[in-house]
Amino acid sequence: MIRPAEPADYHALRAIQEAALDEYWPELLELGVDGPPICLVVETDRPLGYALVVGGDDVAYVAELAVTPAEQGQGYGSELLAALLDRLRPAGFETIRLTARADDDRVRSFYETFGFDVVDEVADHYDGDGDAVVLARSL
Repeated sequence: MIRPAEPADYHALRAIQEAALDEYWPELLELGVDGPPICLVVETDRPLGYALVVGGDDVAYVAELAVTPAEQGQGYGSELLAALLDRLRPAGFETIRLTARADDDRVRSFYETFGFDVVDEVADHYDGDGDAVVLARSL
């Protein structure tokens, strides 16, 4: 099930954030569960992942999309991204963007299956620990 995040989700999502992401923003996640950034949760009997999107004008930026490591590869990330795409179109966004590690073929392949293309490259984006690519697609 996909649903909007609620303040009571914060601790569970924070644990997913720490376990699944190399770099993350706890403060942005805290804002996301309260709104206005869009934060969706995928859950069964407990939260398994979340997607956090910050909107600006006609561009939605996926700041974080994370699934607990034990549940990765089971389609939860795909469910989250599909739900985001469905909600962003009618909200008036024209483009969705995100940043990923340039050398992370698994993540890049995941987004490419949803029609994302590399639109930019950013050297040393990850604190000198790796280059990034900016991926985008029209909505």
